[in-house]
Order: sequence, then C-alpha cells, then structure tokens
Amino acid sequence: MRHARLVHRGELARIAVEVADRAVERMRGLLGRVALDADHALWLEPCNAVHTFGMRFPIDVVFIDRRGHVLSIHRNVGSARMLVCWRARAALEMRAHAAQASRIEVGDRLEWRAST
Repeated sequence: MRHARLVHRGELARIAVEVADRAVERMRGLLGRVALDADHALWLEPCNAVHTFGMRFPIDVVFIDRRGHVLSIHRNVGSARMLVCWRARAALEMRAHAAQASRIEVGDRLEWRAST
C-alpha cells in the first residue's frame, strides 16, 4: 500500500493517507483494525461502493468523482452498512467525525500526494 498526504482545496492537509489501488488492498480495506487515528485515512480507487460489515468502529465515507470533487459525505457510518455512489471513482474512509473536523464539504476538491 502506498503512503501519501491528503490535498484538500489545493492545500496539503495534515491527514496521512494509505492508498489502496490494488484489488486485494481494496477488499481488505479497514477490516481487522480496531481503530483509525484522527489524522489518518484510507483512499480506495477505483471504488464506488463500500461496506462496513465486520467493522469495529464507525467511519466517515467520502465519495469522490474522476476529477477529484467530493460527491457525497456519509458521516458516522456504523457496522453492517452498504454505501453506493455510482458516479464515484474513489472513496475516502476516515475516522468518524474526521470529515467535519477537516471541513470537507460536497464540491471540495480532494487528491493525494505521494509522501517523499
């Protein structure tokens, strides 16, 4: 899995991102983890649907289109849920309430920049 930093509205954010762009990484996702730090997130690409079956903690899910614009934000998603956004190219999974704390809003531009 690659490590990167989130870029929000053109500015480098404090959030460290793990980029899951291989099938096995996307299938595993956050499963098996007991928590996610407030300043960490998982970027799944390609991805237009996620599930929280087997998750041990709630998350925020941000769906992102091909141009990097936020299409929708699902906050504080508990276990045993399924979310779909047909127009999405990627999904960002964050600790519950992290999207609001980071001031991520629908229409914002998100991308990641590889850590050096």
